[in-house]
Amino acid sequence: MVLPKEILDDTIVVQAPGLIAADMDGETVMLNIEKGTYFGLDGIGSRIWELIEKPHTVRMVVVGLLKEYDVEEKTCQDDVLTFLNQLFAQGLIQID
Repeated sequence: MVLPKEILDDTIVVQAPGLIAADMDGETVMLNIEKGTYFGLDGIGSRIWELIEKPHTVRMVVVGLLKEYDVEEKTCQDDVLTFLNQLFAQGLIQID
């Protein structure tokens, strides 16, 4: 199966295995042991990270955020897609 180069609304996303993540005052810090790199996520990024602990479509993530935050749907969708594409480029998530 060839993976898409870009995550779209119907793409299923999930946290990549092999990462150690910890909550630090509402923000998530992740360590990729294989690569020896770490990443920090702000509050909303941390919430997205929680939502993709189990496989979800991008659309499901957006719907979940719309229930919790006062944001325009298009803005939320665009921001989530951008964020997830960045995580994917860093090897932090897997897509189906």
